[in-house]
Amino acid sequence: MAHPKTTGDTTVLAVMHALQMTGYDILVPFGENTRYDLVIDNGSQLARVQCKTGRLRGGAVRFPACSSYAHHSNPKLIRRDYIGEIDYFGVHCPETGGVYLVPIEDAELRRQGALRVEPARNGQSRKIRLAKTYEIANFGPRLPTEVPRASSGGPGSCA
Repeated sequence: MAHPKTTGDTTVLAVMHALQMTGYDILVPFGENTRYDLVIDNGSQLARVQCKTGRLRGGAVRFPACSSYAHHSNPKLIRRDYIGEIDYFGVHCPETGGVYLVPIEDAELRRQGALRVEPARNGQSRKIRLAKTYEIANFGPRLPTEVPRASSGGPGSCA
């Protein structure tokens, strides 16, 4: 299992790559204390993007819509949402390979966002956010990879 920082970095890179392929210029804030990971420029407007790793659960890509401060000693807040502080969530789901750009006004949530990949089991169709509506790229599902073995000195080796 990857370290959480590695998972987050992979998500940011996937979102950056998808945004760049879509034609956005990307700006990266200096330091770690901003509420957003990226700024995108469409040529006439700047927008703040918070990147989140989505997980495929129950037919939907689910992603945290808040920051957790529970790991800090004596936190004033346990959770803090992003309402009014970002313009988009950039979500990467390793299981689907999808990268989604979700406007904050479409996901004004305080805990968790969900983008439906499969139809709801109860048949509900109203007030459902479909993943395909927000998908800006798909890199294919990330499958577990086998670690290559070291060569024992055959052709092409550096023995």
